[in-house]
Amino acid sequence: MGISAKLLGEGEQVYLSMRTHWKIMIGPVVLFFLTLGAALVLYALVPSGEYQQWLQLLILVAAVLGVLVYSVWPTLNWIASTYAVTDRRLITRHGVITRTGRDIPLTRINDVSSERGLLDRVLGCGTLVVWSAGEQGKVILPDVPHVETVQRTLSELVFYREDDDDETPERRQRAR
Repeated sequence: MGISAKLLGEGEQVYLSMRTHWKIMIGPVVLFFLTLGAALVLYALVPSGEYQQWLQLLILVAAVLGVLVYSVWPTLNWIASTYAVTDRRLITRHGVITRTGRDIPLTRINDVSSERGLLDRVLGCGTLVVWSAGEQGKVILPDVPHVETVQRTLSELVFYREDDDDETPERRQRAR
């Protein structure tokens, strides 16, 4: 896991790199086992006769399609979705076939907040809400693991930059 080195600028340092929390995989895993169990039961219950082979084949095909759509595809999406925080920007990448990415320079971030429901607090994840000074304004990153640590790190990087910007050469000269 991690952000590809070719996406980073010269001298850019990665502080955090993660994919969405594993909790979004609970549904696909449960559906995988339910589909597998149902297919095995239905396969065994097909009455013998001239259509037995065709019904069993239909059950297997339906089970395979169900597993592909409701378990394999969400797993591939989970593997392909990443968030990264560098010393210059917040990077998001999503998608298996069509990759979608968004980069927000830290200098454009106005506010960082997090939302955590009861289940999120138990599992150690949450939703990160980043307000930027761009056209789209608000970016919502769901199911971020250790969301409070990510929020704190991102805030420290943003405010550290702002403090550096406030420290202009003229101010440093007046302070002496």
